[in-house]
Amino acid sequence: MKYECQNRIISRPAQALPTRAGFDGIRRGAAAVVAAAMLFVHTGEALAQQGSLPVLRDAESEELLRDYMRPLLKAAGLSQQKIEVVIINSREFNAFVADGRRIFVNYGALYESTTPNQIIGVLAHETGHIAGGHLARIRDQLASAQTAAIIAMVLGAAALGAGAATGARGVGEAAPGVIMGPQEVIRRTLLSYQRGQEEAADRAAITYLNATGQSSRGMIETFARFQQQQLFITQQVDPYLLSHPTATNRIAQLETLARTSPHYNKKDSPELQHRHDMMRAKIAGYFEKPEALARRYPPSNNSMPAQYARAMSYYRWGNVGAALRQTDALIAAQPNNPYFYELKGQVLLESGRARDAIAPLRRAVELSKGTALIRMMLGQALVQGGNPNDSQEAIRELRFALQSEPNVAFAHRSLARAYEISGDRANADLSAAYAAFNDGDFRAAKTLATRAQRSFKVGTPGWLRADDILKFEIPKISQR
Repeated sequence: MKYECQNRIISRPAQALPTRAGFDGIRRGAAAVVAAAMLFVHTGEALAQQGSLPVLRDAESEELLRDYMRPLLKAAGLSQQKIEVVIINSREFNAFVADGRRIFVNYGALYESTTPNQIIGVLAHETGHIAGGHLARIRDQLASAQTAAIIAMVLGAAALGAGAATGARGVGEAAPGVIMGPQEVIRRTLLSYQRGQEEAADRAAITYLNATGQSSRGMIETFARFQQQQLFITQQVDPYLLSHPTATNRIAQLETLARTSPHYNKKDSPELQHRHDMMRAKIAGYFEKPEALARRYPPSNNSMPAQYARAMSYYRWGNVGAALRQTDALIAAQPNNPYFYELKGQVLLESGRARDAIAPLRRAVELSKGTALIRMMLGQALVQGGNPNDSQEAIRELRFALQSEPNVAFAHRSLARAYEISGDRANADLSAAYAAFNDGDFRAAKTLATRAQRSFKVGTPGWLRADDILKFEIPKISQR
């Protein structure tokens, strides 16, 4: 389990507004209306596009989520679109979509979901948003709302001006209502539109679950959790000012439909439940303090998830000896589980025993059929192991891994070191440039790419890759 902050800075042009003199205040007011709506509508999208998302990378969890998603994507007709699930380092139970190719899920949602079906229901809902093109449609609604807000502000200002010109009494006092009334209507219209999208995604999710022979009970259980969380809030907030339907209404609308499915009482397979329990144990071991973990998995609990949680906790809190003993016990129980070997290799690598980490990581790569993240760790161990003869194997493993995971900075750094050990200065500079680029240090990336390009012949693959970085326009970050 690793953290990898992937810096994605996306430049988005502001939408055009009228620029005629005298309407500056009106434009600012209209923009404020739309901005308020966007806080409700696009919180997740804004987060995803501001860079430095705290992304949690774990090969085992990602593989399980891909298995959860595969039948859903097929049912939604999205199998060919390479949609990925990204785990966010947040304890809150939440998930969202930010574009047409990624579903973001907080690790808190994985941790709190007690069955695979509960998280599958969440993923089915988010798949419904992507299949329905909801993000593109809400952008269109926002553009329309911006125009409507400007017109409303102009009409309100015109009414105020007319009143002042004719000396009509009471117009001055009424003007704020003239201006603000349409704004509130626009905001409520936008929120109503989004609530409609949420309801559509719920219905789509049930369709996908039925098509794949899975229960929609997990969705209902998840909404019941939200119902408890919202109980106090919704008593004090106008439901028409919420961007999502209340959990109570969602349950009422969906439970009858869900119960008509012949799969409603179907349970997850024991194998899938075990994998889900192991993922949750891994998360618990990594994030919970030892005393909290002991309450969740008391010493009397000798199940495999409990052992896995303890192994992860020992590693996380620096008890290397105990971590290795517990991991060896897990390997003895399941000698073909690649993630136990991965954990052992990670414990050894991060405790300064890179040479010893190579064998278990090689075995993990073999058993996982070349999972990219594990290959990267193997490449790192080969580089740090101190044997120059391992540099070519490190280059091979890292290049293979980066073909499918090209944006992982630490893998580019390890590849740069491997090239340096092998005496390939040009590729070392080029890999270091890509490491800096994926860290968001664009100026350092350009400096290193310039140096690398001088060592390559014009038009060769290395020269062209360096040129890609040199032609990249560094985003201008607004200071407002």
